[in-house]
Amino acid sequence: MPRAKNKVASRNRRRRTLQLAKGYWGLRSNVWTIAKNHVEKGLTHAFRDRRLKKRNFRSLWIVRINAAARLNGTTYSRLIDGLNKKGLGINRKVLADIAMNEPAVFTSIVKHVNS
Repeated sequence: MPRAKNKVASRNRRRRTLQLAKGYWGLRSNVWTIAKNHVEKGLTHAFRDRRLKKRNFRSLWIVRINAAARLNGTTYSRLIDGLNKKGLGINRKVLADIAMNEPAVFTSIVKHVNS
């Protein structure tokens, strides 16, 4: 009895991996054994970096808020503490956007917090 290797599934699996490797440099894009390793490594980095991106953006927002707060005579930690005590539910993303694009509004927020 002949041995069944399930050629259809094997070919589909390889084709799917090679599709993910499109755009890779050199043999990484069209040699199965090399492409398999680099696609797997790329997917690992993608999983990790989706979490890192959140961390990086939060730190960027904090830097922007701190810079704008210092221009208004306070610090980031005092501003956030004041926002929490006043019960203002403005998150860091929105606060950083206000600080960058509408400095007058940010100044009024700082004055409200300090009063």
